[in-house]
Amino acid sequence: MPPLILDSVTHLTDAHRGAVAYAASHGGHYAAYYAATKGVAAIILNDAGIGRERVGIAGCGFLDTLGVPSATVASKSAMIGDGRDGPEHGILSHVNARAADCGLKLGMPCREALDILSRAKLAPAPTPPPEDEHRVEVSKAAQGDRKVILIDSASLVLPTDTRNVVITGSHGGLLGGKAATAIKYDVLASVYNDAGFGKNDAGISRLSALDARGIAAACVSHFSARIGDARSTYEDGFISAINATAERRGALVGQPCREFVIAMLRAG
Repeated sequence: MPPLILDSVTHLTDAHRGAVAYAASHGGHYAAYYAATKGVAAIILNDAGIGRERVGIAGCGFLDTLGVPSATVASKSAMIGDGRDGPEHGILSHVNARAADCGLKLGMPCREALDILSRAKLAPAPTPPPEDEHRVEVSKAAQGDRKVILIDSASLVLPTDTRNVVITGSHGGLLGGKAATAIKYDVLASVYNDAGFGKNDAGISRLSALDARGIAAACVSHFSARIGDARSTYEDGFISAINATAERRGALVGQPCREFVIAMLRAG
């Protein structure tokens, strides 16, 4: 079976159990955990600039504990959020022990690595232990009927969030370059991780797309906050990029994410 090529790990379904996949998501814990819940046999992700506490490759270590081969491509070699660019141009930047046992090596082209994994006749990932809720409301930050919602993945946004500030652990890249994927619903404002900006500044490409929809948006530095961890985005993050809508509402590059949130609530 040929490997799956996906713009996001969240596009995996139960039907993909036992598949070898390249997903252009970050290589942090949440992405790896989600892949394991769908029973992938092996997966290659994007290292998102590696970032704070090397969280951009932390998912590989988690998958190692489950016996699942995993690797990342360097964010400067392949655009995050763009599935096609990984196999075409990606170069491996990190390989877990199980993947090394299969023959993967640092510096290997992503396409070659996928071919090796596809021939390895690997078993599906075991179901990982359940984890805590990845969606949390910060009630003390609310203002009127507007709330601050922390979601580890932008895929967890809900229709009821249209009046809320949504803080994500996701990278700030469009999926497959499609503007509609910036965020599902017209929220008041949203924040992402810049994933080290990466190839063609793909890590912040959601910002201009959200500008066109009149949604204030920003990214925090991948060195300041742990990618895939919305609480870290909110509590630790410093703004590294903003769109014009956010700037008009009082956002500043360099401000703590908490200050960005206050400005957006007041402007909203």
